[in-house]
Amino acid sequence: MSAQAERKTENLPQWKKEEVAELEEIIERYDSVGIVGIAGIPSKQLQDMRRDLYGTAQLRVSRNTLQSRALEDAGFGDLVEHVEGQVGIVGTNENPFSLYKELEASKTPAPINEGEVAPNDIVIPEGDTGVDPGPFVGELQSIGANARIEDGSIQVMEDSTVLEAGEEVSADLANVLNELGIEPKEVGLDLRAVVADGVRFDPEDLDIDVEAYESDVSTAAARARNLAINASFPTASTAPTLIAKATGEAKSLGLQAAIEDEELMPDLVSKADAQLRALAAQIDDEDALPEELQDVDAAAQPAAADEGDADDESADDQTEEAETEDTDTDDDDDEDDGDGAAGLGEMFG
Repeated sequence: MSAQAERKTENLPQWKKEEVAELEEIIERYDSVGIVGIAGIPSKQLQDMRRDLYGTAQLRVSRNTLQSRALEDAGFGDLVEHVEGQVGIVGTNENPFSLYKELEASKTPAPINEGEVAPNDIVIPEGDTGVDPGPFVGELQSIGANARIEDGSIQVMEDSTVLEAGEEVSADLANVLNELGIEPKEVGLDLRAVVADGVRFDPEDLDIDVEAYESDVSTAAARARNLAINASFPTASTAPTLIAKATGEAKSLGLQAAIEDEELMPDLVSKADAQLRALAAQIDDEDALPEELQDVDAAAQPAAADEGDADDESADDQTEEAETEDTDTDDDDDEDDGDGAAGLGEMFG
């Protein structure tokens, strides 16, 4: 506590000194400290809200002057400007976003009274009011609702905005809303600002769509991984895919170059067999062919994509395109490859 603050505190009555000390102790106990508005909340409902916060956050209500003094003494002067009207101090070890979400979820609908300011547009929905024909239809029309008597009851013919946000509620409107059971406002702890790790967050900073945020992060992570793979940048996440991609490319190159590697031999033999059968299928004189090659159709050439079946299916699209190009190259080589013809010539003597 600063020397100036100590001098101010010395002039306070003992009970106020104790109250400031308790408030300051609460403030210093938690990682996040905020100011919440409590105006319009009935005492019983406020007690219920305090109980609901137990274990997650602590709410303390006191005189505004004492709250301001405690905040200044504890180094939370940024919050003092929000200490006006009916407010309380809330402390939590949760992050500010979790606190805001919890406080918003705890709010409940409530009727609005004459003289209050509408927090948002007040709309009387289209449909049957359930009220029998009578003077009430005139009351609806007087506040701007499109209403009339139809089918034995009072009907609102279309959604009618009867008051815009920021305007004051009249006595007539309050009576109509009460008659219809419309509760246009929410009652709850209204977070005005919160400080965490020296950073102040306002409600608009905390009001985020969590699902959309998670989706954006997931999309960004996927794009970053794809970029890393295309750039051949090894990380714990990309290494398996890069290895699988390199393995597939190496195998495709080995097959095209006819490298006599133990792992490639089965594929090389299959490739040679297919080339031989393709050539045999082009010979009209079956008597010129060995018995095992008579009446054979050209076997399908093993595609490079098949050659890479052992590759990780998670390899990116560029790997697949490269393998497709390799397949095209194999087909071209098959047409120009004379090794099959030479082998057939040797077989025929």
